[in-house]
Amino acid sequence: MDSAGGTGVKLRLLLVEDNPADVELILATLRKDGFDVSGDVAQNVDEFTARVHETNYDLILADYNLPQWKGTEALDILCRDNLDVPLILVTGYLGEEKAVEYIKQGAADCVLKDRLARLSSSVCTALEEKRLRAQRRQSEEALAQKVAELARSNAELEQFAYVASHDLQEPLRMIANYTQLLADRYRGKLDEQGDKYINYAVDGAVRMQALIQDLLKFSRVTTAQIEPRTIDSRAIVEQAMKNLQAAVKESGAIVNWNGLPTIVADPSQLTQVFQNLIANAIKFHGAEKPVVQIAAERKEHEWVFAVSDNGIGIPVESWQEIFVIFRRLHTRTEYAGNGIGLSICKKIIERHGGKIWIEAQTQPGSCFKFTLPTEPPVKATDGVRA
Repeated sequence: MDSAGGTGVKLRLLLVEDNPADVELILATLRKDGFDVSGDVAQNVDEFTARVHETNYDLILADYNLPQWKGTEALDILCRDNLDVPLILVTGYLGEEKAVEYIKQGAADCVLKDRLARLSSSVCTALEEKRLRAQRRQSEEALAQKVAELARSNAELEQFAYVASHDLQEPLRMIANYTQLLADRYRGKLDEQGDKYINYAVDGAVRMQALIQDLLKFSRVTTAQIEPRTIDSRAIVEQAMKNLQAAVKESGAIVNWNGLPTIVADPSQLTQVFQNLIANAIKFHGAEKPVVQIAAERKEHEWVFAVSDNGIGIPVESWQEIFVIFRRLHTRTEYAGNGIGLSICKKIIERHGGKIWIEAQTQPGSCFKFTLPTEPPVKATDGVRA
């Protein structure tokens, strides 16, 4: 709206004023500046309260001090009743400190009656601010609706994934069992092509079972209730190491950790995060024995954990896609697995209010980092080496 005037703008006013001459002067000033003005007058709190609830006013012009009450008390009523109607104080005298105080309380502006020339400009500004507030509210409501729809859609998809994968297990188990029986009974009795087809069927059924089981794992992570408690993250790493005992022994892996803090998290889910990251470091090792280093440092309101290794590393261009479910960077003949471990890590960390990413390091290998909030306050524990 042009702040210089209100040409053609219809304006419905409520004037909190006890002087009829001042009412006429205010209306005449606005009409002179191009506003199409109509208005009502309220002289006491009861009249004001009734009118603001009965009529949808564009603007309220209130005198500072009336015989029966202060017009500024109108601000309290508007705030109490959650009514977004701009209010401009139009008064004979008001000190600068008082004017600033009432603007802080919610008044759109303060205009002196002997300076009504600037009233139209104040009205235009107040109306524009109201329009922007309404626009912002609409945008926030639309965004909230979209977020709610997305959350509902995600919940339905997660439930579908769980139900579908769960219900598929039994028929797939039968397919896998009977194709395996065919292989056992007729291998060598058919020609070479026939044996190849049976092997394809058995391999496909086994891989499908593994995919469905992984999908179930992912679904359980997204639907399971998080049960956070104060825990020593050192104990979490130790539990993950117990779960990986066979792989660690077979590969000769060395896993070091120190300075790990006490945190608030779900022990079972965080164990899965460390287990997946350490298992990946062991699986994707180079010519040397796997060496894994786990550390943590506090930064403002969060703990930053780092799990680094000396393995084959990950190309920079793949740093984002490795967290996508079932996304693999290598063929199954090179490395086993379905590419779900890092997706589970990402889901768990995000549900704990953190984030996970991969970061460059000077030596060969990979360095995964993730954050966990520090609230309530936590303290670091002594480190160990295993």
